[in-house]
Amino acid sequence: MKTERDCGRLVEFMKLLNSCAVALSGGVDSAVVCKAAKLALGDRCLAVTADSASVAASELQQAREIAALIGIRHEILKTDELSNPNYARNDSNRCYHCKTELYSRIRQHMTQWKVVRIVNGTNLDDKGDHRPGMIAAKELHVISPLLECSLGKADIREMARFWKLPVHDKPASPCLSSRVAYGESVTPERLSMIEQAEAFLREQGFFEFRVRYHGGDLARVELSVDDLSALADAEFRQRLIDRFLEIGFRFVTLDLQGFRSGNLNQLISSDVLRSKA
Repeated sequence: MKTERDCGRLVEFMKLLNSCAVALSGGVDSAVVCKAAKLALGDRCLAVTADSASVAASELQQAREIAALIGIRHEILKTDELSNPNYARNDSNRCYHCKTELYSRIRQHMTQWKVVRIVNGTNLDDKGDHRPGMIAAKELHVISPLLECSLGKADIREMARFWKLPVHDKPASPCLSSRVAYGESVTPERLSMIEQAEAFLREQGFFEFRVRYHGGDLARVELSVDDLSALADAEFRQRLIDRFLEIGFRFVTLDLQGFRSGNLNQLISSDVLRSKA
């Protein structure tokens, strides 16, 4: 069975690391790495999750639940990427500064935590997108076990299902700052607006969505194509508009192309994309 073999290969790779800190976001990729680390290394590993304005409270809670389910020691690490003007100005390399902050903070605690490696959830499919965070990982000697084992997203979801991890079908959910259009500065207030707006959609039963922030306090709502018809209901549409205006948005728009993970990368020039790590 391929999935069982993939799980075995990943566990064997993790054994080679001796000990490690896993950057756990609460998503499926890092959850699978955490599970493999626990199986391979026992108490010689831990999970580390960033806590900052760019991390939604729901994601932090999900990370706590995943770590508890796996039985891996879990540390919550305060990070302050928003104080870095290079991050706050929100150019196409924003993620580089975020990951540099996280990995540098983890490195400061490695002796205390008695680990010798940092690992993340980067996978084979990430090589096909603009991922400046991968440059930060390379500079700070962070290992990507999923990438090293040539595992892509479909493989990882099957592995999560095999290990009975509840996030096996969870949509990708990068940090809140990824919803802010490049060139619009990242502020705690804007991140809070996005978090509240997405919480409203989640409470209404939507599963796959984004709320993008654009200049002038404009919200661009992305729902899965199958859910777009929900906005045809006048009563629900008005409730959504009223809530978004209450949160602080001045304009509310619906993206008729539907949900597309990472679509703000369309705003980056092709030259930048070709230079990705």
